[in-house]
Amino acid sequence: MNHEASSRVLIKLPRDRAWALLQDLTLAHHYVPGVLRCELHGEQRHGVGASRRVHQKMGRWMDETVTEWSEGSGFVIRLHRENKGPAAPFKKAQFRYRLEDAGHGQTALTTSLMFDMRWGGFGRLLYRRLMAGAFRGIIRTISLNMKAYYESRADEPVNLADTQTVGEGQ
Repeated sequence: MNHEASSRVLIKLPRDRAWALLQDLTLAHHYVPGVLRCELHGEQRHGVGASRRVHQKMGRWMDETVTEWSEGSGFVIRLHRENKGPAAPFKKAQFRYRLEDAGHGQTALTTSLMFDMRWGGFGRLLYRRLMAGAFRGIIRTISLNMKAYYESRADEPVNLADTQTVGEGQ
């Protein structure tokens, strides 16, 4: 992809606790601005192929499908609308969540939007002149919201049955 907007924050949780929250694909409405709710497509909750529909304000929606999965450390989701690509202004778009140990019981969270713009040269110009700062700001807001949400749930018990990856324990 030609463009990327990323943000990195430190979360005051060990990585396994942060992962228990991150891998729950139904929680995005708690930290992504404009998202009202998420619904999983089918029974698969984790791993490559897991998919969700993200319902946004004003009746808009987007599908997100996991294309890469690194157990305990992150995943990549492809943004799309059913069998089509993502909504404008994107030609292609993916979102990456990555967790790394940061020492002292903390976790570094990196969120990244990777994308190609539509409309050729005009799209590139539009991105450079108008959208680059806005995209960086949105990704930063998502990271900070995730930090606040995860840290607010630091004392809640983790139900390991809810976080078990498909295929584990079989």
